[in-house]
Amino acid sequence: MAKISTVAGFERRRPARKPFPEHLPRERVVIEAPTACSCCGSHRIVKMGEDVTETLEVIPRQWKVIQTVREKFTCRACEKISQPPAPFHPTPRGWAGPNLLAMILFEKFGQHQPLNRQAERYAKEGVEISLSTLADQVGACAAVLEPIHALIRTHVLEARRLHGDDTTVPLLVKGGTQTARLWTYVRDDRPFGGGAPPAALFHFSRDRGMANPNRHLAGWQGILQADAYGGYNDLYRADRDLGPVESALCWSHARRKFFELADIKGNARKGKSVHDISPVALEAVARIDAIFDIERGINGRTAAERQAARHQLSKSLVEALHDWLLAERDRMSKHNPVAKAIGYMFKAERWPAFTRFLDDGRVCLTNNAAERALRGVALGRKSWLFAGSERGGDRAAFMYSLIVTAKMNDVDPQAWLADVLARLPYTMASRAPDLLPWNWSRAEQRRAA
Repeated sequence: MAKISTVAGFERRRPARKPFPEHLPRERVVIEAPTACSCCGSHRIVKMGEDVTETLEVIPRQWKVIQTVREKFTCRACEKISQPPAPFHPTPRGWAGPNLLAMILFEKFGQHQPLNRQAERYAKEGVEISLSTLADQVGACAAVLEPIHALIRTHVLEARRLHGDDTTVPLLVKGGTQTARLWTYVRDDRPFGGGAPPAALFHFSRDRGMANPNRHLAGWQGILQADAYGGYNDLYRADRDLGPVESALCWSHARRKFFELADIKGNARKGKSVHDISPVALEAVARIDAIFDIERGINGRTAAERQAARHQLSKSLVEALHDWLLAERDRMSKHNPVAKAIGYMFKAERWPAFTRFLDDGRVCLTNNAAERALRGVALGRKSWLFAGSERGGDRAAFMYSLIVTAKMNDVDPQAWLADVLARLPYTMASRAPDLLPWNWSRAEQRRAA
C-alpha cells in the first residue's frame, strides 16, 4: 500500500514589475474622457478617480553645436581692445565637448564598440566624423586624464595586498596577429572591512615574460594574490632588493581542476559516461566547498575577526584536506588526472601559499577580484578583435584602469568621465584628488546624468 503524506499548500507569487526610477520625467497623456454614461446615456457623470499605466520610452540622441561668443570692446580713451579670455577645452582645438568625448571613450573601452563602428553610427545620425579624428581624440583624452590615472596608480600600489592576473589580447603585427597580454593589479579591501576604496591598475605587454610583473611591481612589497604562474617567481625571491613579495594562491583555481573531473553534467554534454566521474575529485570538491562556506559567513568582517574564525573553523578542515590529498595521491599513478590536480597544490612547495589565508585575515580565499576586473576584456575582445599597435594596447590599459575603477566604486563611468573632462582644465593639481571616482559625490553623478 502506498504511503500517503500531507503537504502544506502554497500560493504562487504573482510577478510584480519593478517601478520605473523616480528621477525620470513623466509626460501625461490623458485619453479623452466620456461625456455620457456608457450604460444609460445620462450626462450626469462625475470623475471618481483614474488609472495610470506607465510605459518607458526613450528620446533619440540629439546633437547640437554650442557657440561660445566672446564679445570685443574698444576703448574710446586709449583705443585698446578688451575681450574676455577664451574658455579652456578638454582637448586641443576644442571642437568636441566633454560629453561627446566621454561617450566615445566609454563606447570604445566600456561597451567594446570600435571607433569605426561608432563613426558609421554617427554618420547615420547626420554627423560625419572620420575614424582618424576619433582616434586622435582618444589619444588627446588619455593625455588630459593622465593626472587622474597617476593618482589611481599611486593608490593601488600603496596597498599591502594586491590581486594580480592577466589575459590574452591579440596584437596586430605584420602578417597577422600575435598573442599579447593585458595585466591587472586590483586593490580591494572590502572583504576584510578595509576603508580604502577599490581600484584597478592595468598594463599592456607584447608577451607574458617574467620581466613584465617585475617592472609593474618594481617598487612594491606586500602580499600578491594570483595564480601559480611562474612569471611571478622573481618577486618571491628572498634576495629581492625590497624584500620578497608574499604569495597567496587562489583556491578557485585549485578547485576548478577537481570540478572539471567531477562535473557530471559537463561530461554528459560531452557524451562521456557518468562512470568516468572520479569519486576522489567529487570528495575534493565537497571538502573545498566546506571551506568556501565558512568564508561566505565571515566576508566583510575585520581582519582580526576573519583570522580568529579561520583558526577556529577552517584550520582543521584545511589540515584534514592536506593529509587526505597526499594519501589519495600516493595510491594513484602520476599520470592520473586527479593526481595531477592534487599535484597542482603541492608542486614547488605551493601549499604554504595556499594556506596563507589562515594566518592573515586580509588575504582572500580566491583571486576572483582580479578575474572580475578582466571580465570585460575577455568579453570585449570578440568585438574589437585585436589591438592595432603597442601604443593602442597601452592606451587601452590606461582607459581600462579608469573605467573599471569607476565601476568598482559604483559610479557611472561615462557621466564621471564627462564631468572630469569638463572640470579638469580648471582644477589645480592639489584639488585633482577630488575628481577620483570614490570622491565624486552622488549629487554630481545625478547632475551629470
